[in-house]
Amino acid sequence: MDAFVLDEQPSLGKRQFQQLRELLWLEQTYNLILLGPPGVGKTHLAIGLGVEALQKGFKVSFVAMDTLVQLLKTQEISRNSMSKVKRIEQSDLVILDDLMFMAMDRNEANLFFQLINKLYGQTSIILTSNKGPEEWGDLLGDPAITTAILDRLLHKSEVIQLSGDSYRLKHRQTIF
Repeated sequence: MDAFVLDEQPSLGKRQFQQLRELLWLEQTYNLILLGPPGVGKTHLAIGLGVEALQKGFKVSFVAMDTLVQLLKTQEISRNSMSKVKRIEQSDLVILDDLMFMAMDRNEANLFFQLINKLYGQTSIILTSNKGPEEWGDLLGDPAITTAILDRLLHKSEVIQLSGDSYRLKHRQTIF
């Protein structure tokens, strides 16, 4: 978290940043939804909060959305996938990176709903996404599943809209 350049992120104030670091939201089982374009620090912030949580004794899982979908689809036939999903389900904090980066079919969306339903009320979730919840229905492909997922995620949540220019492009390096 100390490496997060707060001055580069105009939409996140020092007070709000400090409140996130205190992890009271995690102790109260709130979710964080970090939205914004690529390169504005969503994943950096999510990982930083995950590290802070680990240092305070919480169990944390980090998984990219494409990896999660693959784990959920193969947990019935792969002991390794089953073990990883179980670890995710037993975490105090689950960080799901790049939510809705790719479209899901109905079966994948149903498996994702089942996981969110298991985590609901017992585990805090940090989601990072380039797309807002209003666009998730198009990617999940089923309005009923989308509504059920959003209902559980947004019930106790803080939505943080990050903005600004891509940190990567602003600080792009070249060999010349």
